[in-house]
Amino acid sequence: MGSILYRYLIVVVACLSLLAGLQVPNFIDQYQKRVDAHLREVSINLQPYQEIASKYFGGDLGKLIELHRNSGEKPFQEEGAAIEKMAQRKLRFEADLAALNASLPLKALNVLLHGDRELIDEALGQYSYAVPLNQDALAFGAGVAIVILLLVELLLALARYTAGKLFRSTPPLSST
Repeated sequence: MGSILYRYLIVVVACLSLLAGLQVPNFIDQYQKRVDAHLREVSINLQPYQEIASKYFGGDLGKLIELHRNSGEKPFQEEGAAIEKMAQRKLRFEADLAALNASLPLKALNVLLHGDRELIDEALGQYSYAVPLNQDALAFGAGVAIVILLLVELLLALARYTAGKLFRSTPPLSST
């Protein structure tokens, strides 16, 4: 009976692992679309300032920001800080989008280690579960399932070994 339960447990773990693994490519896709959308938005918002920089400073947005920051007027100084913040945000999204032009495992690793926290939280908050049936998603899901199954098997083998060692090293009770 224990063997049957064990097999069913392994099947359930494999199915859940596969489904969880299939969600990773879906999440990466949704994250990448958010990065692209935010990049487009900040580019549109920055465009008028870039046009002014092109007209008066040969396209150097940094010179326009510096002009605002060095102004004697507090509102212009604050506007310079706002423009600089938009420009830095645009650079951040461009770098993130460039890093996402890689294979699926590298994309996943990049999002995990270097993903934009704001966009990750946004993607998680509005995440829509789906089961993508493309080659990358299926391979990634199968890979996750195999890794989790191997870990479960390893932990169970370790538990059996430890339990066996404990029972062998326990001296028998003497009946005197």
